[in-house]
Amino acid sequence: MENFPDAAGLLGLGTVFVLLFVTLGPIKMLGPFLQLTRDTDEATMKSLAIRAFVLAVIAVVVGGFVGQILVENWHISVAAVTLAGGIIFLLVGLRVVLEQYQPAHAPPAPLPPAPMAAALRVAFPLLVTPYGIAAVIALLVNSPDAARTVAILAILIVVKVLNLLGMLYARRLMGGVALLAMQIFGAVLAVLQVALAVQMILRGLLDLGVL
Repeated sequence: MENFPDAAGLLGLGTVFVLLFVTLGPIKMLGPFLQLTRDTDEATMKSLAIRAFVLAVIAVVVGGFVGQILVENWHISVAAVTLAGGIIFLLVGLRVVLEQYQPAHAPPAPLPPAPMAAALRVAFPLLVTPYGIAAVIALLVNSPDAARTVAILAILIVVKVLNLLGMLYARRLMGGVALLAMQIFGAVLAVLQVALAVQMILRGLLDLGVL
């Protein structure tokens, strides 16, 4: 079967970074993280961020490979995975684009006192989103060789390190010009995600013979 990223010319490594940054990156995570840690001191917040980072890296890598194995064992075609991923990314991208029209969310419940339980609360679903796992699975399933798989994992780790840095410096970033810049950047990436999702859907339909 023709490989989706190479044949479509769609998912170069730069596009892979954008896709993982949108689905698993820090833009939409920083606000909720600050709300969750609003009553914690700086040292506790940093310790929590490191624990959540480690949990998130393990979960997203393991989840990606488990998903890839299940796709192969269940004999799901690459085209079907591409189409499903495109639909998920489209729905998420539209939600982000239209989020400004939604009513304000209630403040989240306080973090549990146990450090590991608090880290799990931050890691899921702030750092490891269901659609982020879907993105990793789709990328791994479409990977033609070990070199590309390693490149995808390297990009994934870079995105997770950006998450960690975002959490460590969240209280400095979420104010003034930095906050406005991140909001604008996040809106631009959301629009690009919608466009990318449409292309993935079209490619999946083409590979399935629908188009």
